[in-house]
Amino acid sequence: MDAMIMPDNVIHKAATLLRRLEEDYPRLRFVASNRFSWHAGKQLISYSETALHNTRGEWALLHELGHALLGHTDYTSDMELLRIEIAAWDKARELSNNYRLRINEEYIQDSLDSYRDWLHVRSTCPTCHEHCLQTTRSSYRCSNCGTGWQVTQSRLCRPYRKTQKKSL
Repeated sequence: MDAMIMPDNVIHKAATLLRRLEEDYPRLRFVASNRFSWHAGKQLISYSETALHNTRGEWALLHELGHALLGHTDYTSDMELLRIEIAAWDKARELSNNYRLRINEEYIQDSLDSYRDWLHVRSTCPTCHEHCLQTTRSSYRCSNCGTGWQVTQSRLCRPYRKTQKKSL
């Protein structure tokens, strides 16, 4: 099995950023995990130790810090989730100046595109393929053909749609 060896300067840079964030934001906890995330109830930012040793990992950490500083807790609609993600990236851009980082705009847009693509699939009518509005957190209804469908509440899995009977 090949071992991945990180240059000392990369490891040191990541450790320095994490240490500075912990000092600058003592009310937040930073915990190594298998992915980057923000947990509002626990005031906890999870981060991937491996990914943190590259620039994209640093950007992701600032993005999660953006969620924390903006007080993001939950969302009630798919569009609201997209708005919170945009706001967190805006905050990460602002924070990056304090830590002498420059977040690549293409990376931000690629990240946001994953949410836009997710939203596009969820909001497309399975019958007539029109784009529709969400009616509840887990359902959509087409104003064109009347089809209703359920979607999973998870944003981390493939968006399956279960069609409901039309009601007139």
